[in-house]
Amino acid sequence: MTDWQYYPRTRPLPQHLLDIVGVFEAATADIGSTAWKLSSNQVLAKVAGGLAAHGYRVETGSTRDKKVRVPVLFGRNGRTEKAFEVDAYSESQLTVIEVEAGRGVTNNQFLKDLFEACVMPSVDYLVLAVRSTYRTSKDFGTVCSFLDSLYASDRLVLPLDGVLVVGY
Repeated sequence: MTDWQYYPRTRPLPQHLLDIVGVFEAATADIGSTAWKLSSNQVLAKVAGGLAAHGYRVETGSTRDKKVRVPVLFGRNGRTEKAFEVDAYSESQLTVIEVEAGRGVTNNQFLKDLFEACVMPSVDYLVLAVRSTYRTSKDFGTVCSFLDSLYASDRLVLPLDGVLVVGY
C-alpha cells in the first residue's frame, strides 16, 4: 500500500503530484517496503518509466551524464557554479523527486533533500519518497511527524509551494 501526505495540510494535493502518487501506487507490488528491501536506486528504476511518462527527467545511472542536476548558483555569463543532483525533475512542473531507502531517516537524508529543494530557484514542489518501514522504524511516519512540526510552527517558512511525502 502507498501512503502519502501533502504539506501544507491546509491545501489540496495538486493534480501533477497526484499523478506521481499514481506512479508509486502502480509499482507497489514491486517496491513495497513490507515485502522488499530495495535500495533507493532500485526503487527509482522501478518507477522511472512512470515518472518519465509524466515529463520528468530521471537519473539513469551513477555517471555524471546520467545524473539529473538542478542549478542553485549562477556565475559569469549565467554559467552554473553550483548544482544539486536529484533523482527526478520536471522543469514544467517545477518539481523535484527524491527517492530514499534505508538512510532516508536513519541518516536524515530527507532533511538534506528538503534543504536542497529549498535553495533551488526553479523548484516549487518537493516529493520525498521514503520507505513505509525500515527495520523497526516507521520512516514514513517519522518524516510526516517532522513536517507536521515544521508546518505547525511559525518559526520557519519554507520557500516551497508544497511538499509531498510518499511512503512505499
